[in-house]
Amino acid sequence: MKYFLLLLIIILSSPVFGQTSSDLKGIVRNEASVPVHNARVHLLNTSFTTTTNISGEFDFLKVPYGSYVITIQKPGFALVSQNVVIHETSNTIEFLLESKMNRLDEVTVTAQKREELIQEIPLSITSLSYENVKQSQIQNANDLTAISPNLYAGDPGDRRTVTSIRGIVTTSYDPAIATYIDGVNQYNLDTYITQLFDIKRIEVLRGPQGTLYGRNAMGGVINIITREPQNHTTVFGEATLGNYNQQRYMAGIRTPIGENLFFGAAELYEEREGFYTNEFTDSSYDDQFNFSGNYYLKYLFSPTWNAALNFKHFSAENEGAFPLNMGIEAALENPYTLNQNRISTMNDKTFNTSLVIDHKGKNLNFSSQTAYQQNYRYYENAIDADFSPLDAMSIINDYGKDWNTVKVATQELRLSSPSGPDNKLEWTAGTYMFYQESPVKQDTHFGEDAALLGSEETNYSLINTSEATGKGIAFFGQVNYQVREKLKVIAGLRYDHEYKKQSVLGEYQLDSDTEPLFEYQPDTTATASFNAFSPKVGLTYDLSEENLVFLTYSRGFRAGGLTPLSADPAQPPLYEYKPEFSNNYEIGAKNSFFENKLLVNATLFYTKVTDVQVPTLIMPDGVIVTQNTGSLNSKGLEVELRTLLTTGLELSYDLGYTDAGYESLLIAQDGGEVNLKDNKQIFTPEVTSMLALQYRSNLGLNGNWEFTARAEWKYLGEQYFDLANSLRQEPYNLYNGNVGVSYRDIKLMIWGRNIFDTQYISYGYNFGAVHLGNPATMGVTLSFEI
Repeated sequence: MKYFLLLLIIILSSPVFGQTSSDLKGIVRNEASVPVHNARVHLLNTSFTTTTNISGEFDFLKVPYGSYVITIQKPGFALVSQNVVIHETSNTIEFLLESKMNRLDEVTVTAQKREELIQEIPLSITSLSYENVKQSQIQNANDLTAISPNLYAGDPGDRRTVTSIRGIVTTSYDPAIATYIDGVNQYNLDTYITQLFDIKRIEVLRGPQGTLYGRNAMGGVINIITREPQNHTTVFGEATLGNYNQQRYMAGIRTPIGENLFFGAAELYEEREGFYTNEFTDSSYDDQFNFSGNYYLKYLFSPTWNAALNFKHFSAENEGAFPLNMGIEAALENPYTLNQNRISTMNDKTFNTSLVIDHKGKNLNFSSQTAYQQNYRYYENAIDADFSPLDAMSIINDYGKDWNTVKVATQELRLSSPSGPDNKLEWTAGTYMFYQESPVKQDTHFGEDAALLGSEETNYSLINTSEATGKGIAFFGQVNYQVREKLKVIAGLRYDHEYKKQSVLGEYQLDSDTEPLFEYQPDTTATASFNAFSPKVGLTYDLSEENLVFLTYSRGFRAGGLTPLSADPAQPPLYEYKPEFSNNYEIGAKNSFFENKLLVNATLFYTKVTDVQVPTLIMPDGVIVTQNTGSLNSKGLEVELRTLLTTGLELSYDLGYTDAGYESLLIAQDGGEVNLKDNKQIFTPEVTSMLALQYRSNLGLNGNWEFTARAEWKYLGEQYFDLANSLRQEPYNLYNGNVGVSYRDIKLMIWGRNIFDTQYISYGYNFGAVHLGNPATMGVTLSFEI
């Protein structure tokens, strides 16, 4: 590694990379030719960012010669872009900003690890802006269902998020959908921060993204970007009150500290009463409290070098985790009611930190990201594992911070070519490394009533101890080459190597004893290594400046591993399961019409998955055992439409159709095997659809007042929650909406989610327990940003 960094310094310091530069100046006006103050001006893939002065003027000093894409953004106006070429003569440009009531935003994304306009890249991708997130009241990752075609997100009952895209499903701690927050891979479901606030943008990349994102991006990537500090001071806040005693308070600041140092901080506190009632205690169940923070410190060494330090934390208490009913019929007959004799308080403490060193130059871009994540999740009281008033089975894991604390360290080094409209060759290359520790200790307790559920003994515990480590390294590269004026070729390859080690120990202990009586599974250790190649090839053809078609093939994979220890003698511990691979083919088109007043994107896809990893939740242990068995086919289509129907009235429509079924699927049952061939994939609605209408209008003559309204209709098709397809959710509709009024930088919004209180299953377990989706929630939000 030190030789790599030394070589990089030599390259960047060499005369070849000396940069001839010139100044870039400009002025930004609105449709009435009035200068626009405080508009954000940015050269994509550079460190050049500024804001316009009171006269609408801006300037960049000593910009290296070359071609760039410049973007202008200002609240209330549509984001616009323009190609510019910096040369030795005077560089002065003028921009005209149009109101969002008259034009759709142009959208920039970092899906390919560089800033690009979304309509110009050959990816099936949805992007939600800061304003989209607020208008749709997206507060955590489980609210993302159907905001992108063929995307489903479900809550298993413990605040985690289980996600599927195009029939590729996250059903174990190794996800199949990778989630990145500010460039940091949320390594698994434990280290994943689900709360969303102060969001700049959410990108949903559909289909395998293994070449650039690597392990566990087999179904796609959810890329979450928060707002960084800028070169002017902004103070913002938000207060929300709603039913179920919902309270949500957020406040923050972004400000310069001196000439080259910038600071940003945002904090969020939330609480609400549980949606469920526990008949055993005649009280609410699943009461939730959480506190989150996001802090930035950014330093500009020069116009081309900067460093950013980020720290995030999340702490939550859930008084009544896993509010589950046994069976769909029981859940819907008496919704949001359960009867459990144990009330466990889940404590979840997560923090992530990262350091990014970034260089953007004329000939070469360089980025280094060092990240560390830690999660400590424990339950103060035992979890009710029989979901009944019986003292039969429960799970205990409160053994102190030495156990059940997941730690992950990652490092990515990346080189890329500078980006510009005249560059025929764009490339990205790098390496990624990680190290993980996961010590788990868990007690499955059999109580006084255990015999009623088939146990031959009562009042004893099976204590499972597991210590797992993992480490890996990857090398990747991707090129986009313009072979002709309108034709580009895409080619990429990634190699991943991963090593895992795990030790397990099983002990038997009577309640009357202070120490385990004997080991039913002696201390055993196993190791496993995995390798994977993730290629990508494709073609992009520009029919015009506003229309393109693309054809791509990509391969994705989910990492292999070792199974944990369970009390089920039919499940041998430390059984090695292989990586899961997918081959994905898609053809798509992206189109803009009528001066960006109508956008229509469409994709057809076909995915073949081999060595399917089938996870089984073993109860009452609460551990997931995974085996490779069978193959899966998934095919379908996606359509995204955005248009301005008239001044201030925007319509958006997302449609996804997925037909995902097993060609073969052998699972253990009643001492033998059963083939579930032709069964449908789980957590995969056949149809996801969202229709949204959003209206905005100025009130009064001075333009300081604005009225907004938004209505959303989501339709989710038939889906299943178990491989036997016995847990079936019928198609259902969800309706969300809000109305708001704002005066300058202050906004008041009345909102509702699931307004008509549709009752549906959000998540189901293979042993029959199910979790209902959230009931109707309504509230009022007051926010400001000055």
